[in-house]
Amino acid sequence: MKPLQMKENDTGGFLFTFCGLDGSGKTTMIRLLREKLAQSHRVVLTKQPTEAVRKSQIFRTYMDCPDHSAFEYRSLSLLAASDRLQHASRVIEPCLGQRAVVLSDRYFYSCLANLRARGYKGDRWIYEIAHHIVRPDICFFFDVPVETAVSRVRARPEEKDRYIDIDLQHKLRREYIDICRANGGVLISTLLPAQECLRIMENEVRKVMYHECI
Repeated sequence: MKPLQMKENDTGGFLFTFCGLDGSGKTTMIRLLREKLAQSHRVVLTKQPTEAVRKSQIFRTYMDCPDHSAFEYRSLSLLAASDRLQHASRVIEPCLGQRAVVLSDRYFYSCLANLRARGYKGDRWIYEIAHHIVRPDICFFFDVPVETAVSRVRARPEEKDRYIDIDLQHKLRREYIDICRANGGVLISTLLPAQECLRIMENEVRKVMYHECI
């Protein structure tokens, strides 16, 4: 697994990103860390991909139904990658320049994981785009067995009947773990109690923010 070569964050702010399967606990853990950080810092919460991509026909096709024959997956991957590049340069970086702490629900690593999980492991363009995206100060990856993640998603009333490609979820889980290890991320099992996961995140954040307290 080749690591992504991203540009350094020299803005004065801090960027923490969160990746993992749907149902891996991202929303809960981001909320808990945000509450802690907001006690002493300006915190900006954001999400990738943006609504412009999430509401597109091609994105909804891949998320909501098993028939993807109308689209080439690379076209969705390129759409998502361009959206992430725009979002990183025009939303995240300005906030970092104002010395904010930015928490991003998903980041460019998710784009890579999805591309590789669908068999496009030889594509190099995604590594080229990464050069123009700011590197997170910490990239957190949350991990649970696929069965646990799916049951959590199904427990949401609005998603109880959502189409989920189980085989793809297993591939994505392996990719996320490999990407985390290759890129110096922090892997956290959210089978642990939420407060224990939060403690792990707090310790990592303190290392990065040095003398500043959360």
